Amino acid sequence: MPDLRFLLKVSRPRFWLYVFGPYIVGLAAAANNQADFLRIENLIFAIYFLFPANLLIYGINDIFDFETDRLNPKKAEYEALVRPESHKSLLIWILIFNLPFAIAAGFTGFKTFLLLLGFVFFSVFYSTPPIRAKARPLIDSLFNILYVFPGLFAYRMMSGQDAPLAIIAAAGLWTMAMHAYSAIPDIEADGEANLETIATSLGKHRTLIFCLILYVASAVLTYQYIGLLSVVLGLVYAVMIFISFYDQEKIFTIYKYFPLLNAASGFALFWFAVWSNIRVFIP
Repeated sequence: MPDLRFLLKVSRPRFWLYVFGPYIVGLAAAANNQADFLRIENLIFAIYFLFPANLLIYGINDIFDFETDRLNPKKAEYEALVRPESHKSLLIWILIFNLPFAIAAGFTGFKTFLLLLGFVFFSVFYSTPPIRAKARPLIDSLFNILYVFPGLFAYRMMSGQDAPLAIIAAAGLWTMAMHAYSAIPDIEADGEANLETIATSLGKHRTLIFCLILYVASAVLTYQYIGLLSVVLGLVYAVMIFISFYDQEKIFTIYKYFPLLNAASGFALFWFAVWSNIRVFIP
């Protein structure tokens, strides 16, 4: 039996909403009624996008990032440092927890299945050779579109249609900004390990400017769909960037609360989708 506490820690529970949030927003945006929202396949993949999907993302990352992680105090003190002797067993458990859901996705429709494969592809090759996107500046941020796929998967599974292109682009830009900002606290450790990232390449100030541009562009693209909410969210992230820019000592403090900010944003988007499609709660 695996050490479930260890697997849970590797899966980064505080980041679960980064995957689960887009999934439930996608469901809420496409649901026609309450029964639709609670279909059995929706509940099955809700389980997947909580624990197994996050174990895939962060477990693979920890296996291939040991040389960097061992130099990063954040890993030993704030996250999980996965030592080489645990790599093989962790990989096996990642497969055990993920494979049944990949098979189940095959019964949801071909295009929906491809969206799940897209999620797996970007999750795996963000960290692993031959691509190892996280070591390729800008490509590392682009690969964070993996966090958009749960929403696209849910929307397609529920509605049988693809999400609007502007929404996909905006979500992709938002995840790029999320990644770039999260890479700033790791600049020193990544530099010592000779790992190039968007943050090590641009430096703190230019990375923050890069994030601000992406957040503003995302807000502009979503305005036609969510109106004032896009302006509010854009301003919230802009304030975060400005605080970080002028008081860089607070970057790690903000980083620790970053998941809460992103969760609040996802919560707002979820209820906006519900309000826009109020029939979800009307039998």
